[in-house]
Amino acid sequence: MTGFVSFVSSGPGDPELLTVRAVKRLAVARAVLFDDLSSGPILSLANPEADLVGVGKRAGRASPRQDHVSRLLVDYARQGQHVVRLKSGDAGLFGRLEEEITALRAAGIGFEIIPGVPSPCAAAAAANIPLTRRLTARRVQFLTGADVSGGLPEALNIDALADAQATTVVFMGRRTFCDLAGRLAAAGLPADTPALMAEGVSTADQRIWRGTVGGLARKLAAEAPGELPALILYGPLADEGDDE
Repeated sequence: MTGFVSFVSSGPGDPELLTVRAVKRLAVARAVLFDDLSSGPILSLANPEADLVGVGKRAGRASPRQDHVSRLLVDYARQGQHVVRLKSGDAGLFGRLEEEITALRAAGIGFEIIPGVPSPCAAAAAANIPLTRRLTARRVQFLTGADVSGGLPEALNIDALADAQATTVVFMGRRTFCDLAGRLAAAGLPADTPALMAEGVSTADQRIWRGTVGGLARKLAAEAPGELPALILYGPLADEGDDE
């Protein structure tokens, strides 16, 4: 009997931010394949009899290949099990969801996608700011700061990213932001454009740094890469709000 896969979005890491449906799926799954950023307290909600398998990818660390992760999903489902693929943030944002869906479809295995709190929304909430504002921040754009090699992607629309009136969110950009900031400056983005970096959002280690694009580039150039997951946001709203 063929099993079923639930792609469960775990949000930024706080179990209280999970959807009710996500909690229900974790409680009955016989196998949970989880990202590093979805580990910790969220796994305490999993079925006690479930196999818990870490398949996360982190920059600078040895990680399972994507084809191996996809094969694990298929193998567990073919055993007739209900499998939860636990992904950080929202499963559809920079989480290689499409590759895993493609593998399941090729194997004839059913699946569902359970949305979650996207990390940009969680970071903005942690910083006590909105992502949009009428007239001056009508557009929000997301980009990944790392390609498959870990470097800054080449095929970027720098003119769009240098729009000082848009809210721009950079995923996985801590290591490449200095390079990005240089390209943005060359395209006309003022160095004093407000920016913030949100680390460990919704966890006990949460930190919010506020400043400017130029200031953040200098900060990251001068310090060793941190271990906490980080999201960078710049635009007209990034210097507002206050920290709790």
